[in-house]
Amino acid sequence: MKLATWNVNSLVARMPRLLDLLEQHQPDVLFMQETKAEPAAFPLLELEASGYRAVHHSSGRWAGVALLARGEVVEVRAGLPGEPSPDEARWVEADVDGLRVVSVYVPNGRAPDSPFYEDKLRFLDAMVARVGELSSRPLVVAGDFNVCPTDLDVYDPEAFIGATHVTPPERQRFQALLDAGTVDAFRELHPGEPGFTWWDYRQGHFHRDKGLRIDVLLLSQPLARELIDCGIDRSFRKGARPSDHAPLLCVLTR
Repeated sequence: MKLATWNVNSLVARMPRLLDLLEQHQPDVLFMQETKAEPAAFPLLELEASGYRAVHHSSGRWAGVALLARGEVVEVRAGLPGEPSPDEARWVEADVDGLRVVSVYVPNGRAPDSPFYEDKLRFLDAMVARVGELSSRPLVVAGDFNVCPTDLDVYDPEAFIGATHVTPPERQRFQALLDAGTVDAFRELHPGEPGFTWWDYRQGHFHRDKGLRIDVLLLSQPLARELIDCGIDRSFRKGARPSDHAPLLCVLTR
């Protein structure tokens, strides 16, 4: 079974690349973030023509998350209990092929001294609570976490001192997600590799590999025993109209 997560940074802008990804990798489930689509304009029929059922939680020009699957998608739930701004469309979950799957787009937080940062911590707290409720099941939580779990996940830790994504409270909450019964799939198989998934569009950061690892795929602990491969397809950060994120792909034995 193949899983993929990708922050597309606008579904309209990235639709041709998305169809390329579906054809090239043929994931059984694709987790998408920052779809930035109006609810009525989400391309359900176009995706269905490509062989995928889609469910989405959309709010217009900002945020937005979605799940695409080849199989049946049931028991859909949009929104995260306890999140500070439910109208921002940052969480959607469903049952697919015996898995509970969740696509999530954690708030950026902007700056540690801002109210947006406090909302980010509240969102992460709500995530920890919900993951704790679900982790006894075969569970996948994937998306843009906007947290670099350790200094290995940052191209230059000193350049990020005092910035979001790397603060102790954010990292403590990421660890709490693991403690709630999950495994970081990429880090499980690549303990010493940075594995960057995001590069700023400016100043040639991608070509200089000045990136961050903020896109994550968490597996509940029993499901993690089925993990056989996990990697990043950097080719989707290149070429025509790329997202600033590269997709993360994992393979399970099931």
